[in-house]
Amino acid sequence: MKQNKKFGFILAGLTLLAVAFVLCAGCTGDGGAQSPEQKSISIGYVLWDSEIASTNVLKQVFEKAGYDVTITAVDAAPLYQAVASGDVDCTVSAWLPRTQKAYMDEFGDSLDLVGKNLEGARIGLVVPTYVTIDSIEEMNGVKEKFEGEIVGIDAGAGVMKTTDEAIEAYGLEYDLISSSGAGMTAALKKAVGREEWIVVTGWTPHWKFARWDLKYLEDPKGVYGGDEYIGTLARTGLAQDDPEAYAILKRFHWTPDDMASVMLDIEDGTSHEDAAKKWIDAHPDQVNAWLGSKA
Repeated sequence: MKQNKKFGFILAGLTLLAVAFVLCAGCTGDGGAQSPEQKSISIGYVLWDSEIASTNVLKQVFEKAGYDVTITAVDAAPLYQAVASGDVDCTVSAWLPRTQKAYMDEFGDSLDLVGKNLEGARIGLVVPTYVTIDSIEEMNGVKEKFEGEIVGIDAGAGVMKTTDEAIEAYGLEYDLISSSGAGMTAALKKAVGREEWIVVTGWTPHWKFARWDLKYLEDPKGVYGGDEYIGTLARTGLAQDDPEAYAILKRFHWTPDDMASVMLDIEDGTSHEDAAKKWIDAHPDQVNAWLGSKA
């Protein structure tokens, strides 16, 4: 587990340098104030299916408002630092209050929590429904069936840090395997196809729950917390520099079903851009509400 954490911190540092290099050309000396000739905004996000969906939808919403939009994928820790330092204008990828609490504790005073963009999120350990245990407390008794492994995602993700805490709290004799969102779902797909036992770090909303019969393992110690929400963060000063952009971010809110429909289209082979456009075209009233218009 220590190796996972060390790798996550190294990767986060390298990724932050890349973010600063890519985005510094779009930063202005006055903290990001918009030119009257061209409106622009930069959005950071993490490479989770949920955040790919929301960020691509929001990108096209801003484009409808006449913005030149840059989206940049980073790990969670450098994303918070990038927003706090003003290297990116905003993100809609903040899982709170539990999953990314450590990042909010570190950077929260230097950024603006605009609001909630999705409610009813959840994290935890997920297994196929044919697995005959129902609680994390039962995992050590069936360690061999899971081959002593929990299949995770990127090492810096909040759900990975919380799973490290769960391993300690429950005394689990398991290794947490770092992967990626795609790697985790590929392992899940393979196991379900063979009806093999597998336990993964999971979260809702996610398309995997529509694709396979899955369940969360009960967490009687409450390590994973209760309901989560996905928050919108902005750099300090965005509200003053660009009230129009800030107002769009403030109004941006949708449901887990909305997000899941975009994620499922992407999983089925639709490009990120086309999946976002499909949802936007099907929901003109909601998009207009985000834009603050009735037409």
